[in-house]
Amino acid sequence: MAKCKKIRKRFDEINVIPFIDIMLVLLVMVLTTATFVNQGIIPIELPSAKAASKEDLKKEVTVYVNAKGELFIEKEKVDLKTLEIRLSKLSKEQTVVLRSDKESRFQDFVSVMDILKRLNHEQLYIVTKEN
Repeated sequence: MAKCKKIRKRFDEINVIPFIDIMLVLLVMVLTTATFVNQGIIPIELPSAKAASKEDLKKEVTVYVNAKGELFIEKEKVDLKTLEIRLSKLSKEQTVVLRSDKESRFQDFVSVMDILKRLNHEQLYIVTKEN
């Protein structure tokens, strides 16, 4: 009876493909959770003053144009003249956000842009929806 002798194969290489797979999964997990981390928050306690006056500056003013062509500034219905008067009272550094319905007429959008240009407002954001 012949004995079967096993020949051992020499182990010279390491298969790194499973290691790469694990590292890619870890990388994806780190990148997805890293966007939710608050950065740059330094806890400080502000000094108090008795004669301080609080400035009521909003960071942004929102102008809406709905599908019917109606104009709203901060959820208050206005016409073009009133919109121009209200926007003229704003500081030039204050941000104006324009939200226009996709079904609204292009002329309504252009009218609002024309008012902002005449008033030299350069801080403008136009809000769109990502597809």
